[in-house]
Amino acid sequence: MDLGVFTRQNKPLWTELESLLIRFGKQKGRIAAEDLDRLTALYKSASSHLAAMHTHLPQDETTLYLNHLVSRAHHIMYQESNKSSAQLRHFFGSHLIGLIRERNRFILLALILFAIGGLSGYISVWQNPSNAYAVLPGGIADSVDPTKTELPRGDIHSPVVSTEIMTNNIRVAVLAFVSGITLGIGTVYLMLYNGLIIGALAAVFMHSGKSYVFWAYILPHGVIELTAIFIAGGAGFYMAYRMIVPTRYSRKYEFLQAAKQSAQLLIGTIPLFVIAGIIEGYITPSVLSLEVKYAVAGATLLLLGCYYAYGIRSGKARDEGGR
Repeated sequence: MDLGVFTRQNKPLWTELESLLIRFGKQKGRIAAEDLDRLTALYKSASSHLAAMHTHLPQDETTLYLNHLVSRAHHIMYQESNKSSAQLRHFFGSHLIGLIRERNRFILLALILFAIGGLSGYISVWQNPSNAYAVLPGGIADSVDPTKTELPRGDIHSPVVSTEIMTNNIRVAVLAFVSGITLGIGTVYLMLYNGLIIGALAAVFMHSGKSYVFWAYILPHGVIELTAIFIAGGAGFYMAYRMIVPTRYSRKYEFLQAAKQSAQLLIGTIPLFVIAGIIEGYITPSVLSLEVKYAVAGATLLLLGCYYAYGIRSGKARDEGGR
């Protein structure tokens, strides 16, 4: 090993790691996720350099320096790994909203495609009710009975229908994200098709004069559920965009970066599906009045808006505090 060459090649990384450790010591909990990622990368590099020095020059001063540097980095990383609650607060408090704002064009595209599918399904079934059997999955088409929605415990969410809708929405969200690797073609199909189902169901109940009842059973959980689907769809579209539109970096690099951020968006939808599932399990099939169910739907929309505004404010406060 040529110590001089080895040191010149790797000294910038060691200096960067040392500077990062000093900054971490001063920030006291104000550490960004990007800095943690960089710390991890530098720690791995320094560890491999230390292993090489231990093999060839175990008593050299550079070996002692690297051993001290790696130990400090390990200590900081161990401390940060125990701050998972703080990291979760940061992720859901501001980071997730920041990602949503950056990808809002793609999320809006998912919403528009869903709306196009919904309008198409509605028009198709409204003009010819028998088209419901062609548009809707068999389990839903055979189980939906608008005449039963006014019974005390009867509603459109029979066990079959409820399971079908919830399973379909979760599957759509995951597949919409993964389908980004198909250059977005699969995501387009999923957004259109999922909208088609909702539109067709709306037409079925509109034909029976039960539209008011239908939306009372859909919206309480649907506001949150569909928001999660649009976010997942936007994540898939962003991955596709980065695969198609060239930049100064390679497509592989851009795709990996986009996939990482899009996966964070998908993870952020998990609490939304949990909340929607709770509402669908306890409020949607309950004997509460339709007006109360509409109120629940309005409350979920208001809370989503407040959460979005809070995330924006938290992100700005964090940026200003880090200057």
